[in-house]
Amino acid sequence: MDNIIVEKDRLDHFTHPHPLSLVHLQQPNHKNENVDDDDDDDDDDDDDEDKEDFVEENHHGGQCNMCNEHIWSFHLCYYYCESCDYSLHKFCAELPEIKQNHPSHPGHNLKLKTIFSLERTCFVCNLKWKNTYTYNCSTCFYFMDIICATISEQKISHLSHPHRLERMFGPKVSSCVACGNKHEGEFFQCTTCPWFLISLDCALLPTKLLIQNHTNGTFTHSHPLTLSYSFPYSEQRDKFSPRCRVCDGKFYVDLWIYKCDKCRYYVHVDCATSKREPFMSIFLTPSASLGKTFKNYKEDEHPNLLHCPFLDEGDNLLKRHMSNQMELISKQHDGEMINHPSHQHPLIFFDEQTSVDKKLVYLHDPMKRTQLLCDGCVKPVMTVPFYMCRQCSFVLHEWCANLPSQVQGHHDHPLSLQPKIPGKLFDVFRCDICELESNGFAYGCKECEFFVDINCAFIPKEITHDAHPDHLLLRVKGSNIPYEKSCKACPYLVRYSELAFHCPTCDFYIHVECALLLPKLIKHKCDKHPLSLRYGPVENHINQYFCEICEREFNPWEWFYHCTTCAQSMHAACGPLILQCEQDTYAYDGRSVYKFLNVKFGGTLEIKGHSHPLAFVQGIERDGKCFKCKYRLQYKMIFKCLECEFAFHYECASSFVS
Repeated sequence: MDNIIVEKDRLDHFTHPHPLSLVHLQQPNHKNENVDDDDDDDDDDDDDEDKEDFVEENHHGGQCNMCNEHIWSFHLCYYYCESCDYSLHKFCAELPEIKQNHPSHPGHNLKLKTIFSLERTCFVCNLKWKNTYTYNCSTCFYFMDIICATISEQKISHLSHPHRLERMFGPKVSSCVACGNKHEGEFFQCTTCPWFLISLDCALLPTKLLIQNHTNGTFTHSHPLTLSYSFPYSEQRDKFSPRCRVCDGKFYVDLWIYKCDKCRYYVHVDCATSKREPFMSIFLTPSASLGKTFKNYKEDEHPNLLHCPFLDEGDNLLKRHMSNQMELISKQHDGEMINHPSHQHPLIFFDEQTSVDKKLVYLHDPMKRTQLLCDGCVKPVMTVPFYMCRQCSFVLHEWCANLPSQVQGHHDHPLSLQPKIPGKLFDVFRCDICELESNGFAYGCKECEFFVDINCAFIPKEITHDAHPDHLLLRVKGSNIPYEKSCKACPYLVRYSELAFHCPTCDFYIHVECALLLPKLIKHKCDKHPLSLRYGPVENHINQYFCEICEREFNPWEWFYHCTTCAQSMHAACGPLILQCEQDTYAYDGRSVYKFLNVKFGGTLEIKGHSHPLAFVQGIERDGKCFKCKYRLQYKMIFKCLECEFAFHYECASSFVS
């Protein structure tokens, strides 16, 4: 960016033999404001314009040859001789040669002189000066450097404040109202508003910057960030209270920030520029760094380390665990049968063909609106091989048919495989680890009535996750966490009885269900492209985020699914892997995980006093209210008659079932 030289503003100054030209440090806006938006150039042109708008501090006027201080952008203009590379502050160039009755030396005149050979000490600041201009008293040999002589007159205009700011005398240590941190050095203060005190560092912050240029590439963002002098509460609330994309810290209403005009990217000014006072570093506590991290483990020291999220709906923890623990049955042949203790009928093994008695069996495919869920883990069956019953819809993944009879590690007693939990209607139980409802297989201790779904039974002690790359995440129980911590995927706290994954270096927490049950890619009938799991706002998406399923605005700082091609988004809980809740409803209780992810709906219930069978389904809005408790049925597990309006909650079933 070239500075603007105004030829008509010329000055003949006694310190230099050539005329000096006035140079303006701020460029006018060359854009044509009358051009309609429809005539805007393409994105490349917009990027060029952004670069032209930069006001970087390397575009100052060098060093003043009178006071030997830098000429910064907030000085607005300066005088310059191009042929000699000679610069003067406009303020210094206009200083009088004689100062009369100066407050620091009343009664005598002070004359502006230069000292070249001798080194002299200022009577005010006690600093030694040489090769500079100073004010001197010829009567008593009193000496002052230009800065001390004019400190009360050195005022700047700054865009952050309506009044002019006065330079304070000498370096000091104080809190800065711009960044909220303590600085050591020069400060500027408003005499009208004494509380307004900004450091020289913050006064020099560029109005626009590319974050990677100021952080050695540790933190990156492709768009320029604009300096904002406040972050009003109303704006923070409308943006779902964003956090700093560098340190994950909170923002304050009156502190300056950098923000992106093209997407929801916000960052503290000191984080954006990596400017922290060295003497303050001992007081800084470690925080959850969101920038470039360095791997803190060696792959060969952690065999079979689980890398999350899983790729798609067909991948899961149980599949990975069983693949590592045993050689999958490859000697089976298509059509062979087994008797499994979980089912009363023989199960046929399918390896290549997917048909039963010449009837095609369709694999799970949300795009074709076909559903095939395993009765063991309640996860989609998307590939062969698998086991299936000829006489009913009972299906098992190959690995679910070969589970060990016992597991240890999550309870004081060994947990035994339980295809059905005794005394539970439709085999529905609440997992004691993830606290989600399930009617799949469980591992449990009948003596303690402790039951976990078969996925939670194999939760590893450590994983890695793309949401916090290159750092090991260790399994931890909520009861061992000293303070309440929020999950990075959802707004819920890690409760006392829950398990989470934790990075001890960065204080990073994720619920086990958020880490293990949300795959990287999902398919959904609402979009022809796969949707990817996102951990924060999408680049080039400044607009509000609305879920395509429930049509509600959502918080993009919580994990969600997004299609970049179509710019479509949805709650992670509204884009379930199964299709049973896709009619007029969703199951969203604030968590990222679909509420009934581990429940396989279907089957019928017959009760006395009602002539029609009742279907086990998820309630939707038009189902109305429960026949027993009169509360709404929407978003709940219910039994309802498909021929009349009779329906009740799963929890109310005891009143109808003997």
